[in-house]
Amino acid sequence: MRYLFLSLLFFATLFAKSQNQSIELADIWASGTFYPKTVNGFVNMNDGKSYCIQEKDEAGYDVINQYDYVTGKKIKELLNANQVFNGNKISIGSYDFNGDQTIALVYFNIQQIYRHSSRGDFKIIRISDQTILAEGKEVRYPTLNSSGTQLAYVKENDLFVLNAQTNKIKRLTKDGEYNRIINGAVDWVYEEEFGMSRGFEWNSTGTHIAFYKFDETHVKEWQMTTYGKLYPDLYKFKYPKAGEANSKVEIYIADVKKGTCKSISLGSENDQYLPRIKWTKSPNLLSVQRLNRLQNKWELLLVEDAKVSVSLEESHPYYVDITDDIYFLKDKKHMIICSEKDGYKHLYFHKVDGPQIFQVTKGNWEVDAVLGIDEVHENIYYTSTEVNPTERHIYCISFDGQNKKRLTQESGWHTAQFSKDYSLVLHNYHSAQLPHQFAIKNSSWETQRVVEDNASFIERNKKFTMGSIEFDQLNVNETSLNYWMIKPANFNDTIQYPLFMYVYGGPGSQTVKNSFGWSNYYWYQMLANKLNMIVVSVDNRGTGARGADFKKMTYQQLGKYETEDQIAAAQWMSKLSFIDSTRIGIWGWSYGGYMSSLALAKGNNIFKMAIAVAPVTNWRYYDNIYTERYMGLPQENGTGYDDNSPINFVKDIRGKYLIIHGTGDDNVHFQNSVMMVDELIKNNIPFDSEFYPNKNHSIYGGATRYHLYNKMTNFITENL
Repeated sequence: MRYLFLSLLFFATLFAKSQNQSIELADIWASGTFYPKTVNGFVNMNDGKSYCIQEKDEAGYDVINQYDYVTGKKIKELLNANQVFNGNKISIGSYDFNGDQTIALVYFNIQQIYRHSSRGDFKIIRISDQTILAEGKEVRYPTLNSSGTQLAYVKENDLFVLNAQTNKIKRLTKDGEYNRIINGAVDWVYEEEFGMSRGFEWNSTGTHIAFYKFDETHVKEWQMTTYGKLYPDLYKFKYPKAGEANSKVEIYIADVKKGTCKSISLGSENDQYLPRIKWTKSPNLLSVQRLNRLQNKWELLLVEDAKVSVSLEESHPYYVDITDDIYFLKDKKHMIICSEKDGYKHLYFHKVDGPQIFQVTKGNWEVDAVLGIDEVHENIYYTSTEVNPTERHIYCISFDGQNKKRLTQESGWHTAQFSKDYSLVLHNYHSAQLPHQFAIKNSSWETQRVVEDNASFIERNKKFTMGSIEFDQLNVNETSLNYWMIKPANFNDTIQYPLFMYVYGGPGSQTVKNSFGWSNYYWYQMLANKLNMIVVSVDNRGTGARGADFKKMTYQQLGKYETEDQIAAAQWMSKLSFIDSTRIGIWGWSYGGYMSSLALAKGNNIFKMAIAVAPVTNWRYYDNIYTERYMGLPQENGTGYDDNSPINFVKDIRGKYLIIHGTGDDNVHFQNSVMMVDELIKNNIPFDSEFYPNKNHSIYGGATRYHLYNKMTNFITENL
């Protein structure tokens, strides 16, 4: 009877699962079925008890609403696009306030330029009576000073200041010229590799602006053909490839009232980088980060009255990463900074002029992000990898490194935004199988109110067939590596399944995270359950969250150890009883496309197929800041460049290969795939390919993603 009962239970469960829908590509890339709700445009208000978010009103207009933290009651509507744009349904791209939050800056009609840069229109609005104080069109990076009386922006490569009270415009620079001189913004390679675009900063009193001047004269141009016209256009921009000349970069400080600009002597005639500028709490004291060309020596410089001094410096045999985690305290004497100098990224307490007072955090784990610094109670809130590199948890610690407290317990990924007085917090928690959960918590970390639990999204997901995702470790090449595995919902360990691996693998990256995976996660679920396969991702040596030694060991040999680990991981997986060792495939995008191409060639006895999307195929084709950071100069490390470039191993490819690229990729140029295909043809290696006209590195827009993933799914179906 027990056997009969268990059999009936098994078949009932199987029947129930069979009633679930299969995930289809249209669900992921066309209908938005798997897109959960988020909290948009969150800004804390100065009262410490309320915040603003961007929403839609009943008529569909964008609105900025102010809410009480604890009760969730709407206090008032601060801005409504209906009124701001005179009844036109124009979306608010972003918004900001001045220091006392009486004036708002609205940015709209935004056109993306590169990854971080954009241009668009703006309006400055007095909130009390909704009066439009000033407006402008086709500008970059409109930014209010602290009082909201003036706004700086970049237009046609020059820096301007608009007086919001008189509407008078002052032009601070006059030599801006496309592909030659940039004032107040940065060049392509700074934007892409230093993660920045705005090239100016107001000081605390709103009287001075520090800004970049880039002289791109000696940087070689890259050109892309843009299709659509009878005679296609050529788009040209400055792109310094590995070993090639960079822009000459200078820092200026402008006195806004006088309209004068003074150059700061920072050795700009030398081949160096100035990846960050940031004003301290003293209105006349500017900090500048400086790196040498090889990026193995880092300095924090202080500039006051055109005099330059070195506050901190750090060097490493391989490279030193820049940091955004430098926090100048209100006492104007101290700062908190992140560094990897002990082998892991940790927090340090320093005097502004340099001397270290003490190390705040310690251990064989990393501080991931600083969420806030409560100077009144001398506490730092941060996320770290202390529990597990695959998770992020929130901690609180005193300035002196005492009283460390873990605030989050749920397995997964946590972050938070704190109120101005740190008495309340918007907590954002998610995991691989749980969409974002937003809740208001107090200083004791007790839940006061649920803002968004995505209950309807979770309920909607229940009608689709999905398997679980498991996190574990495997040991290869004398190293323990993290991985996740998705099995079909009806997994049977007596059946052998094909294995499909996802790889990125680049320096400091991470794919094995217990965090919400958005659209790709549901694609993997579709592959697992509709095509009946196992999907896996492994973080190889060189990836992040495990200390500097683990991350930096790939120096001067990008691709070597990473590929060895991916091949060894596939071999390890192939020995599992439920894996069909004759049907193993791999795919990746960008660095992952580079990795999947190398894996197919160097692991031709293990991988049956590979998909490479927008791959680097030779590091000589890529930009200098990224490539030289990890590889050194090609003139000095030619073998490192050549020994692990897929283009040089085409003859070893045996499996099925699909290469995909957007012709308008300003980052990893279409050249990479063209030259790879050329080598495939020369060596009579069969391949499949797909190109997307005018699409950039992300290959999106309209039906593009749907088409792309349909192409890849069909290739996987046919070859795995």
